[in-house]
Amino acid sequence: MPLSIEPLTRAAIATNRFGFGARPGDLAAIVGDPRGWLLEQLRKPYQAPRELEGLASSREILATYLQLRQERAEEKKRAELGLAAATLVEPLRAALVPHYVAQADARTRIALTSPDAFRERLVHFWANHFAVSIDKPICLGTAGAFENEAIRPHVCGRFADLLLAVERHPAMITYLDNQRSVGSNSVLAQRASRRRQGTEALRLGLNENLAREILELHTLGVDGGYTQADVTSFAAVLTGWSIGGGEGRDRAAENGGGAPGAFVFREALHEPGGRTVLGRRYEEAGIGQGEAVLRDLAAHPATARHIATKLARHFVADDPPADLVDRLTRIYQAYEGDLGQVSSALVAWDGAWLRDARKYKQPHEFIYSTLRALSVLPHEPKVLLASFEALGQRHWSPGSPAGWPDRQADWDGADALMKRIEWSVALAGRVGDASPAIAAAETSLGPLASEHTRSALANADSGSQALALLLMSPEFQRR
Repeated sequence: MPLSIEPLTRAAIATNRFGFGARPGDLAAIVGDPRGWLLEQLRKPYQAPRELEGLASSREILATYLQLRQERAEEKKRAELGLAAATLVEPLRAALVPHYVAQADARTRIALTSPDAFRERLVHFWANHFAVSIDKPICLGTAGAFENEAIRPHVCGRFADLLLAVERHPAMITYLDNQRSVGSNSVLAQRASRRRQGTEALRLGLNENLAREILELHTLGVDGGYTQADVTSFAAVLTGWSIGGGEGRDRAAENGGGAPGAFVFREALHEPGGRTVLGRRYEEAGIGQGEAVLRDLAAHPATARHIATKLARHFVADDPPADLVDRLTRIYQAYEGDLGQVSSALVAWDGAWLRDARKYKQPHEFIYSTLRALSVLPHEPKVLLASFEALGQRHWSPGSPAGWPDRQADWDGADALMKRIEWSVALAGRVGDASPAIAAAETSLGPLASEHTRSALANADSGSQALALLLMSPEFQRR
């Protein structure tokens, strides 16, 4: 670590660049060994945060969703026949919103209070890398459960295990419609053909969404060397990766159906036979065929570089230093995708500890760091979540499988900046007198606060004005 950077500055860098900002007392607590504080978080065995207790699982949420959808379909049929509806089915969205609110509230509270803020930032990073979006109604209730079930336990483990957990999760399956993907020579397709069910046969077909996003976004990257033929072949491999329950052809698969809302491999939908992906032949092995492809993708050199580049961009700079990317790529390959080792190498790289903050905070990072610095934790979930809505970054709503962008140019437009100012002024008006800005600057930034900013705070006309100036200062807006 550069010897020219004093211990308190290193502590401020550790909490802001690698975490979600310092809380009162954090800098003093870690000043003796900021790097060791980060590394210790990577070594701890996983333990689910207590804030997740009592939240419904994705299986429970999807089972309810599928049941309500089935009841609504039956009511529609009764109405078409002129019969009175037997029940009043709650709208699907209304049934899912409470789960979303509870999960987003828990996520926010963990980010604001967790002593392991670096590990929590990694959870958010990987959840965005494997993005699902609540813009798709079925994901409204499951996006949070997906993060808790598939992401959290694996952020310091092997990438191959994380990848398998993600791609088998019902939220990813349904977000990318893989439960609708049917092999042209599958049992179900052959049965439809024999029965001459022309309309049904037209609806049966290969869906390439999951295969394409795995190759383009989750593993190799857009320039990772795959072809359209690889996408199509991989999509055939993934046919049958589905969820239990459902309706229509899901029930028609006649292979046990599976527990409603849980991952299930539907043999009757699977395209039989061997397939070639990226030049390697994978013989028929049911679900094992897809698992073998995923493990090979996790070990691919292009995946190592893609992951290294994204981590370096997220933690260090929009245009990540080539030597850091090379270093992380080598560590990924040497340790067979051990993400704990890769994250440790990131912390160990001296260039990540430069005083100059090069990353512009995304809205959620700005909100987290503000509330942590001020020790503000609203009790009402909807009040807490309203800030993310106001600044344009609702939980789990990037709008596409690519996730939220990670460069300043995507977040520093005039309208976005005005929203930050308005939010900062409104918050400062409520808590400015109770949370002195100079104390908040010492809590959150320490030596990173410039003399210009300190002078502006000291000469402000009011406590609320001083706090708003702190929040919008260049030092606080970057990490």
